[in-house]
Amino acid sequence: MFTDLSTDRENNLSIRFNGTLYTVATGISVAAALLSVGVVHYRETPLKNSRRGAFCMMGVCFDCLCIIDGAPNRQACTTTVRHGMIVEQQTGAAEFGLQEPVE
Repeated sequence: MFTDLSTDRENNLSIRFNGTLYTVATGISVAAALLSVGVVHYRETPLKNSRRGAFCMMGVCFDCLCIIDGAPNRQACTTTVRHGMIVEQQTGAAEFGLQEPVE
């Protein structure tokens, strides 16, 4: 479905998605890396658990939100892959540790 048009990329980075190790190209986004290995959805919506993945590939639609290195709500299309990165599917809305208001 998706093809990397660049002929000079090296596949020498390792990332994990949902526990599976993948070798991907350097210098590309997490979304592009996942698409290149056949992963097409990265989250499920909070209301109906609808599957979502990369759509606009430029940071406008927020359909590619996932958990990257433990941080929720990260856009896979605007985050560049790094060796050893851990990416997880985000299910529903992310929980944030909000503190009590200070009076």
